[in-house]
Amino acid sequence: MSRLSELINELCPDGVEYKKIKDMYQRLKGTPITAAKMKEISNDAGDIRVFAGGKTVINAFEEDIPKANITRVPAVLVQSRGVIDAVYYDKPFTFKNEMWAYTSDDIIKVKFLYYVLKNNIEHFREAASGMGSLPQISLKVTEEFRVPVPPLEVQREIVRILDSFTLLTAELTAELTARQQQYKYYSKYLLCHAEGAVDTPIEELGKWQGGKTPSMANPDYWNNGSIPWISSKDMKVAVLEDTQDHITNEAISNGGMKLLPAGVTAIVTRSGILKHTFPVAYVPVPCTINQDIKALIVKEDVDSRFAALAIQAFSDDIRVATKKQGGTVDSLEFGKILSFKIPVPPLDEQLRVVQTLDRFDSICNDIASGIPAEIEARQKQYEYYRDKLLTFKEKEA
Repeated sequence: MSRLSELINELCPDGVEYKKIKDMYQRLKGTPITAAKMKEISNDAGDIRVFAGGKTVINAFEEDIPKANITRVPAVLVQSRGVIDAVYYDKPFTFKNEMWAYTSDDIIKVKFLYYVLKNNIEHFREAASGMGSLPQISLKVTEEFRVPVPPLEVQREIVRILDSFTLLTAELTAELTARQQQYKYYSKYLLCHAEGAVDTPIEELGKWQGGKTPSMANPDYWNNGSIPWISSKDMKVAVLEDTQDHITNEAISNGGMKLLPAGVTAIVTRSGILKHTFPVAYVPVPCTINQDIKALIVKEDVDSRFAALAIQAFSDDIRVATKKQGGTVDSLEFGKILSFKIPVPPLDEQLRVVQTLDRFDSICNDIASGIPAEIEARQKQYEYYRDKLLTFKEKEA
């Protein structure tokens, strides 16, 4: 940090000017494209990245994008609807025209703006509240936003420092991903070589249960609810102990909901996230599920944890083998999931497999130690320094 302190003392000891974004950066426009068209032209080999609302991102070939307005310079994309965020991108890209981007004549200025926007992202999210069913900000919110404008040498040093934090986090994340892939490979290997294992259709592991959504119009089903109600947004962990939404006993008694016992395996059968992954979670608490989720209640000779771990181990294969073609929302053919075969050994061998995988999992994924904790610590450190580095005294006129 000493180099930065020297630069500030030398170049802007009395503070810096603050200017509106619209007076400092060139605003870029996107491409008019529908969700259906994006689905049609999506191609992982495509040379153009296309950003849409929320976290929807595809690759496509430029010739397939209608009325393409391609950005070919480094820019900061403002995600203005659904998910309010800022994205820095330095390769050819475009975006739905409900969003906008900013660039400049110097890449350092662009990257500096990105860090300023990320540091103030809660301001923009608060500005989006109360603007309809989905969070949305207007163009004016960013155009009128005032940012510090330190000398370019100061901006360059700040970008260098923050980039180093970002790079370290990326390296740790890549290491964690490698460990998780190692765990998945080891899981499949262990299952396929389990003593006495027999390839068994998933349907034969037990009884599968569907779900629904209690009437949103009846507050008695939701207000002060304590019973977990699983939807796709909860399915981001391997072990799901609680949910974002909860329902009441009234929803069980009179709302047509079924309370499932502790120990079910929940899977997602319909959701946009199925484009990239097949979420499978073990649920150690009694729960309910919505219509996009299926839950497995195992039979007597199947260990509930084993069932979850086995389906998780083969999740990528299951997604590829059962993915429905067409439709506006990604989904899997449940009948094909039921017929998908996984190796199932006798119960005592199932328990041995679970114990072995749990030990290996603790090495790879334990949040209290190892890589995830290191990532969390580095992220907090990065956010602390980002705020500290981007807080400038405003120079008096």
